[in-house]
Amino acid sequence: MRKKLSVAVAALALLGVSATVSAQQSDFVPVTDEMLANPNDGDWLMWRNTLNGWGYSPLDMITRDNVDELRFAWARAMEPGFQEGTPLVYDGVMYLPHARGVIQALDATNGNLIWEYRRQLPADLAQVVALSDITRNLAITEDKVLYSTPDGFMVALDAVTGQVVWETQVFDYQDNTAMQTSGPITFGGKIFSGRSCLPSGGPEACFVTAHDVDSGEELWRFYTIPRPGEPGDETWGDVPYESRMHVGTWMVPSFDPELNLVYFGTSVSSPYAKFTLGDVEDDYLYQTSTLAIDGDTGELVWYYQHLRDHWDLDHPFERLLVDTVVAPDPDHVRWISPNVTPGEERKILTGIPGKTGIVYALDRATGEFLWATETVQQNVITDIDPATGDFTINDDVVFTEVGQEFLICPAAAGGKDWMAGAYSPDTNAMYYPLHNICMNTFAYLDDPAELDQGLDFDMVIAPGEEHVGTLRAVSAETGETLWLIEQDAAFMSVVATGGGLLFVGDVDQRFRAIDQLTGEIVWETILGSSITGYPITYAVDGEQYVAVAAGGALIDPNYIALAELSPARGSNMVYVFKLPAGN
Repeated sequence: MRKKLSVAVAALALLGVSATVSAQQSDFVPVTDEMLANPNDGDWLMWRNTLNGWGYSPLDMITRDNVDELRFAWARAMEPGFQEGTPLVYDGVMYLPHARGVIQALDATNGNLIWEYRRQLPADLAQVVALSDITRNLAITEDKVLYSTPDGFMVALDAVTGQVVWETQVFDYQDNTAMQTSGPITFGGKIFSGRSCLPSGGPEACFVTAHDVDSGEELWRFYTIPRPGEPGDETWGDVPYESRMHVGTWMVPSFDPELNLVYFGTSVSSPYAKFTLGDVEDDYLYQTSTLAIDGDTGELVWYYQHLRDHWDLDHPFERLLVDTVVAPDPDHVRWISPNVTPGEERKILTGIPGKTGIVYALDRATGEFLWATETVQQNVITDIDPATGDFTINDDVVFTEVGQEFLICPAAAGGKDWMAGAYSPDTNAMYYPLHNICMNTFAYLDDPAELDQGLDFDMVIAPGEEHVGTLRAVSAETGETLWLIEQDAAFMSVVATGGGLLFVGDVDQRFRAIDQLTGEIVWETILGSSITGYPITYAVDGEQYVAVAAGGALIDPNYIALAELSPARGSNMVYVFKLPAGN
């Protein structure tokens, strides 16, 4: 094991900061499981605010009637690099993840620095690990801020001082090459986290873990590529274990405390065109699947595979855990299970988990298929068996030899991508940023030992469409599309609020408030760069704030080129807005 890396907590030159830290030390109230399960309305304690992944805040001080008064409150420059961060806010303190191993605690009312953690990253990290500068989220529990580092560690920082409480090496980035672009969630004394795994890391780099909050000790590890003799091993056919690769989890899981299940989504296996690797009919588990894992033991309780991939159509995105009446409307939903009793309330896992843009509803206790329907154009799944949920692949676009070329919809940049949708319990609707893009795809690789994706992509706007970007509202009860916004610029991540609004940015620097019921844009401002972070809302001293980061991120350049846009990019910055005093 490499020697643990040193950590610098920056010297604080601001007058009065040490006194502020001291006061917070004595006043700090530890974050409990009850707070995580039922957060204070004014706080934002995890990636999508709650364990169910909704991206929703009940705050209702900013409404359709007064949002036109929303004004700039403060901003702060951020580190350079890919910036897709989500601030946390607890008791008036913002914990802000930056690119390249920097975490800051800020006064959430004005952006003043309280403390800074700056990780000393290895000099060769960027050459070994792709996307090593992205940190999408942090977690907080007890008196600790939890951070998955780019160089393969889990770190707990003191929430008041920023000092390291413990750090644990999760993997050696040089031997089991993986990326921790997304961080953990936490509950019940455990830290749940996943990671993407690079082909060079082999199968041992592809896993999810639970760690102990107090010590950092690893409690369990589940490999997303089955080992020889394990269930699912047979789905890889004759492919040797050491040649299996790239089934990562990329994004942040959801968690159901009552069922004690943590839900991860998985990416594709590599190479993408499966004739390069083995039999095109093999499933290569657990690629492109939803995994429900026991939070205590790390055992797989159920899985649902969404796709047998040949085209880089990952399925690792947010899973929404919703209790709702299930009444899919056959006029709007293509695939409905005969076992669904219309009007019955169910505990479901729903949302758009993958790049195909298909909405799914599954029973979150058992994985039973309930319904699914398409949003954007897709031509890779021809059918889903309503009784079983089993998919049928479009054989006409499955690669079987080098030199073949097909139009694939959606493109590898999604359909749906890492930009998160949101769910509002006030409307029982999901709100998703999606893309009308396809790709002319060419197979060029016939040797899996080259550790390459094996496909070339040339992205195009989907046939018959005029716009790249869409924002779609879908009923969680019926599956009906309630409204749709289409525009040239791709939409980014969404947050829903109790004030009946959505806040969402786009790649063309527009940050907007949208009426949840109608889809009407009711407020807009232009920021300094593409809006790349996950927006949040919080409250301090009775005032509601809205925050979002903008700058450089893992945005496919085709989103911009296909729409013929020329936004300013880079110059990472977090922007915060609120109503004027007295409103």
